[in-house]
Amino acid sequence: MMIGRFLIRRFLWMIVTLWVVFTVSFFLMRAVPGGPFDRERQLDPQVEANLRARYNLDKPLWYQYLSELAKVAQGDLGYSYRLGDFRVSEIILQGLPISVAVGVVGLGVAIALGLSAGCISAAWRGSAVDVALMILATVGIALPSFVIAAMMIILFVFLIPLFPAAGWGSWYHLILPGFCVGAPYAASIARLARTALLEIMSQDYIRTAYAKGLGKSGVVLRHGMKLALLPVISYLGPAAAGILTGSVVVEKIFCLPGLGVHFVEAATQRDYTLAMGLILTYTVLLFVLNTIVDVCYRLLDPRVEIA
Repeated sequence: MMIGRFLIRRFLWMIVTLWVVFTVSFFLMRAVPGGPFDRERQLDPQVEANLRARYNLDKPLWYQYLSELAKVAQGDLGYSYRLGDFRVSEIILQGLPISVAVGVVGLGVAIALGLSAGCISAAWRGSAVDVALMILATVGIALPSFVIAAMMIILFVFLIPLFPAAGWGSWYHLILPGFCVGAPYAASIARLARTALLEIMSQDYIRTAYAKGLGKSGVVLRHGMKLALLPVISYLGPAAAGILTGSVVVEKIFCLPGLGVHFVEAATQRDYTLAMGLILTYTVLLFVLNTIVDVCYRLLDPRVEIA
C-alpha cells in the first residue's frame, strides 16, 4: 500500500518535472543564435518561408510554446526538422533499443566488476591486492568514458584485434562500448562496496559467524553482502542515469545507431523537435530508473521509508 502511494506521487512529480524540463529546454533552444534552416547554402526564400510555416516558426514565441506543449501532452512529438519524412517517435523507437542495450551491458559491467573488486579488497584489507584494486578504482573514476574508449580501441582493435572498431550488427559490437560506459561506475561501486563491507565486518554478528567456524568467503557473501548492497543500490540510480547520458559520446565514437548519434546531430543542426523528444525521453528513463532503485532499497531494508 505504501509503495502504491509512493508510485502515484512519483508519477505526479514526473509530470511536473517533464513540464519544467520542456519549458526550460524550449526557451533555451530558441535563445541560441541560429535556427534549423540556417545552412552554408542559403535556401530559396519561398522554400524557407514554407518550412517555417510548416513548423509554426513564423508564429510568435508564446504561440509556438503553447502549440508544442499541447502536442507533447497528447504524445505527439512531431516531425524531425532535418529528417522531415520521419516522426520523432519513429527515430526514438529505432535508436532506443540500441542505447538501452549499451546501457544494460555497461550497468552489468559496473555491477559485476565493482562488487567483485569491492568484496576482494574488503576481505583482504591492507594487502597488495587491496592496494592495487583501489589504485585501479581511483584511476577509473578519474578517466572519462571517451578516454577509456580511445584506449580500448587502441588495445583491443589495433594491437590485439579481438573486437570490431565500430558499427552495429550483433551483440559483439556492444562489448567495448558497454565496458567503456560502465568502467568509471565500476570503480565507484568498488569503493562503495569496500567501505560498506569494512564497516559491516566489524559488527558483533560477524565476529560470531567467525567464531562458529565460517570461512572468510562465507562470512562476506552470506552475512555481509546483503547490507553492503544498500549503498550500492542507492548509487545505481545516478549511475544508471550517468550511463545512459554518458553513452551519447561513446555511441558517437563507436558509430552505433543509437540515440546518442541523433542527440549530437539534433544539437548541432538545431533540430528542435528531435532534440526535445530525446530530452524528454531521457528524463522519463532517468525518473523511472531512480524510482525502481528507491523501491528496491525499500524491499532490501524494510526499515527505510520512501517518500
